[in-house]
Amino acid sequence: MSIVLFEDELVCRLDPVALGKPAFAMSCGAVRLVDLVAGWNSPLYAQVRAHLREIVAADYPAVLQTPPPTDAPALWINARLAPSRSAGELLAAWWQSGKPGVTKTGEAIAAALVPAGTRASDWPQLAGLELPAVEGELPLFEYGHDLVRHHLKTLSSNLERRIATGDYRQVQDGVFLAAGAKLGAHVVADTTRGPIVLEAGASIGPYCYLSGPVHVGPKARVIEHAALKDCVAIGHTAKIGGEVEASIIEPYTNKQHHGFLGHSYLGSWINLGAGTCNSDLKNTYGQVNMEYRGQKVPTGMQFIGAIVGDYAKTAINTGIFTGKTIGVCSMVYGFVTTNVPSFVNYARLFGQVTEAPVDVMVATQRRMFERRGVEQRPCDIELLKAMYQLTAHERKQSGDPLSLEPLSL
Repeated sequence: MSIVLFEDELVCRLDPVALGKPAFAMSCGAVRLVDLVAGWNSPLYAQVRAHLREIVAADYPAVLQTPPPTDAPALWINARLAPSRSAGELLAAWWQSGKPGVTKTGEAIAAALVPAGTRASDWPQLAGLELPAVEGELPLFEYGHDLVRHHLKTLSSNLERRIATGDYRQVQDGVFLAAGAKLGAHVVADTTRGPIVLEAGASIGPYCYLSGPVHVGPKARVIEHAALKDCVAIGHTAKIGGEVEASIIEPYTNKQHHGFLGHSYLGSWINLGAGTCNSDLKNTYGQVNMEYRGQKVPTGMQFIGAIVGDYAKTAINTGIFTGKTIGVCSMVYGFVTTNVPSFVNYARLFGQVTEAPVDVMVATQRRMFERRGVEQRPCDIELLKAMYQLTAHERKQSGDPLSLEPLSL
């Protein structure tokens, strides 16, 4: 049986989170959908947006991008599926049963098991098949803030599964370390509400406070006097300091200085300047509404902070208002009172918003990669150029007059 991870037409709602990565590679609850199915010993296929095909081929060589064969059953899984222990167990049981059927979340297909001999080469054809309905709760990400919502629900359970199947040593009640992980002196760990897991080579500096559930990825570094509280997951090779609460931080991102980050999602290769803080609660204590592509979307959440795309940067003492999105490759200064388009220098407080040329971002990426010993590949450069073109509408509709003149503060 084959496994097919497919992106449907609603994946664009997840921008800026999924603009530079396939939806199956988004982290939520310290796990990615691609990892959830990787151990099933079945051929793995993916159908992604055109601008991501080269990067998927380079970063996921085991994932095939050809149409799956029709001479065997195939389990099609929506790449927007929220990865969780319960979802993984449901899908695994269905896959083992081989029972044809389809499960929907709203009108969207969450998963479908297609019998052998059925001609389905992409998800639109999949939608036209007449398959029996299969019961099961498989929630999908609709918008960027849904990653934070499901992260809060699933992190503790996902970590329990990771502990049960991984190789860790328990150094104190509820605190688990993989090989080479280090806890600094005078670290206070509260595991009342969930475990604390450090992966291989991760380190926690002295005088830190950890309140589980917390996951620190391989080779990630938490600097001294930091506080990680109530559902924090840090990707590999990140560097984190200050106060972080209920947030997802993807690999290679730096937030090493003091400042508050709460109920937020940070993509990869982001740098938050010293003193950067975000708000995750309205002064009225009411539900937060967010704006996506000009549409106001009620989140149903009282706490939601910032959704920040890959390669974004903030200057020192940047303040981000509640429920804002920051696009990929943007440089942010001062107060962020509106959503920030991709590829801009945003300093509305100083009356300046200018476009960030893609060639500048290519050079910046090269320097960032060199600092971490990562090679800049042609597919990385082409992805930046594609993202620049795909986000042109954001800059046109932002309401701010844009120029290519350098930002002068």
